[in-house]
Amino acid sequence: MVAALQSDYRQAKLSPANRAMLDYTYKLTLTPWEMVEADVQALREHGFSDRAILDINQITAYYAYVNRIADGLGVPLEDFWAQLEQD
Repeated sequence: MVAALQSDYRQAKLSPANRAMLDYTYKLTLTPWEMVEADVQALREHGFSDRAILDINQITAYYAYVNRIADGLGVPLEDFWAQLEQD
């Protein structure tokens, strides 16, 4: 399953709740200006509490923020990331 998650999470065998969570994070990462209340509601319908939704949102946003800082400053990746790409 890890390989499927690395290449395309939509092809992985996931629970409906996990798929909804990843759909949300995918959209928030690539097209944050398109986020609407219905995206949050979809997570609620899959059993996520408001606290869990906030956690999902903040972790996704923080990861994007930190990566943009590093990319914008030309910070090189640690060596172990190159190894992960080869595996």
